[in-house]
Amino acid sequence: MAREAGKTLVLGGVASGKSTFAEAYFKDLDRKHYIATAQAFDAEMAEKIAVHKARRDASWMNYEAPLDLSKALKQLSPAPILVDCVSMWLSNHLLAGNDLDKEIETLTATIAQLKVPIVVVSNEVGFSPVSPNALGRQFQNAQGGLNQRLAAAMDQVFLVSAGLPVTLK
Repeated sequence: MAREAGKTLVLGGVASGKSTFAEAYFKDLDRKHYIATAQAFDAEMAEKIAVHKARRDASWMNYEAPLDLSKALKQLSPAPILVDCVSMWLSNHLLAGNDLDKEIETLTATIAQLKVPIVVVSNEVGFSPVSPNALGRQFQNAQGGLNQRLAAAMDQVFLVSAGLPVTLK
């Protein structure tokens, strides 16, 4: 699949293959940034993070930005960037009680100003059932809004299902 430089959003459900697809996007480059947003609050998440790290070779410069993603994006040297994933970043802010609208505005403005290729990974929540609790519904609504704002600002958007990418934009 031919891929362009620029701004790319990779959407997909949980365990859909979106991270693997996104990592392959820059596979032939000798130098690239990987910004991870997950936090290991339990053994299961620690294992998932370890699996993701093990997939990446030495060409990736790894950073962690569970909350201040915009600051991390602004401080990186000029090399392509992969952010995995904004869903974890958003849930971190939700659980911290931060102003989600403000955080989303700051992030989308920062991404718009970037002059290097960037791939942003995000969970697609539009196919999910409505959450039975208020916190889950708040997250789904915020995630859907974030995805829409990012998709509008990106040059390319892919939806990954069962490891297969479908071009949306």
